[in-house]
Formats: sequence, C-alpha cells, structure tokens
Amino acid sequence: MYPRIELTPVVKILLLINVGFYLLAAAGIKLDGMMMYYFESPQFKPYQIITYMFAHSGTAHVFSNMFSLFMFGPMLERLWGSQRFLFFYLFCGVGAGLLYMGINWYEVSQIKAAASAYLQDPNPTSFVGFIHKIFGQFPFDLQEFTQSFQKNPTDAGMIAETSSFVKKMVLDSMNGGMLGASGAVFGLLMAFGLLFPNTELFLFLIPFPIKAKYFVTLYGFYELYAGIHRTPGDNVAHFAHIGGMLFAYILIRYWSTKKDRFY
Repeated sequence: MYPRIELTPVVKILLLINVGFYLLAAAGIKLDGMMMYYFESPQFKPYQIITYMFAHSGTAHVFSNMFSLFMFGPMLERLWGSQRFLFFYLFCGVGAGLLYMGINWYEVSQIKAAASAYLQDPNPTSFVGFIHKIFGQFPFDLQEFTQSFQKNPTDAGMIAETSSFVKKMVLDSMNGGMLGASGAVFGLLMAFGLLFPNTELFLFLIPFPIKAKYFVTLYGFYELYAGIHRTPGDNVAHFAHIGGMLFAYILIRYWSTKKDRFY
C-alpha cells in the first residue's frame, strides 16, 4: 500500500482557490484581468504578478498543476511550516513571472526592431526577416503572398497591407497573457528534488521508479530546451517553469546558509 497523502492547511487553501477560480471561468465569468500581460500592454496591471498564478486555461491545465501541488506540497509544508511554505510558493510564482517577463521583453524588443527595419524600408527581404522573427519558420499560408510581393516589390497595395500586418503583429506580441500556477509548482518540484533527492517517484509513462534528483534535472533540461527551441503553436511558458525552479533553488540555498532559521 502507498502512504496516504494528508492535505496540509495552506495546500488545501491553494487547491480551493485555484479550483474555485477555474469553476468560475468554466461558468462563463471572465477572468482575463487575472492574467499577467506584458508590462507595455494597456491591459497590464501590477497585481497580475500575483493573480496570474491562480487562473488556468482549461481542465488539463488546472488538473496537472493541482495534482503536482497535491503530491509535493504537503510534505514541504510539514517540513517548513505553513507560513514559510506559503512564502516559498508565492516567491517562486512571482519569480517565474519576472523571468517570463524578462524573456518576453527580449522577444518583443527583437520583434520591434525587425518591424522598424521593415517600416523604414518596406521590401520583400525585410518582410521575410520579420516573419521569421515572429513565427520561427515561414507559415505556409503566407508563402503565396510573399512570392507575389517578391515579384512586385514596389506595389503600393502590398506595401500597405504588409505594413498593417507588421504593426498588428507587434501589438499582438505585446498583448499576449500568461496564466497558471506552473511556475510556483515547478518551484515545489525543485524544492522536493533538493530536499528529498533520493526519494523514488513513480510517474506516468515511465515504467520504473526514478529518483527525485534525476527527475528534476531531466525535467529542467527539457524545459530549457523547449523554451529555446520553441515549436510553432507551443503556448507553454517554458521559461516561467524554469523561473520557478531557479528562484526555488536560490531561496533554498539562501535558507541553507541561515542554519538557525531554516526550519
């Protein structure tokens, strides 16, 4: 028999809050204001650095995060106490949001630079370069139009159309939002791997037990790879996951230097 997992106070409250907001969204109540938007977006509000981690995009999203909170949270809360556990959870969530925002700033800056280059000298080559900045690889549905533009580089209508498209893409890059508890949960995962490194985990799709330290390491490398080599259509905030793990590592290492106050 497996040991029974007993919910601790803060974990229970976090589960109720997250599931509660999910049910409100499922009932049709708009929670877009809870998402964290890019800081230059007109929809950005400072409180979103906290609220974003309590809203989710769907059933699979909220289930995976809450299942991880349920699995790893109680042991850490019993180890640290409720107050320190809650601080750790929020610290990792905020850290994840900050790293994501920093990466987003870099990406938006690159897109703005490519857009500026095109608008100053609208030509097919600059347009292709801009498209690669946005999508990584050239979308099939733009190939025919781009080929036509290359044959007619001075066509005023095409220049106006591409200029409008470029401006819209810049605005879209700034108005995307992020939501979910993944950053905070990945912080818990890192903490578990650091504090209970030799605990064997039985995971879906892996037919053998794997020690926590190896699982965390492999998962971290995967998130880094997926964040750098992001495929088109991948809406997962991989760098937020890395941010949660990074801030968890920093905080635990800091706490470990305060031997008289660690627990």
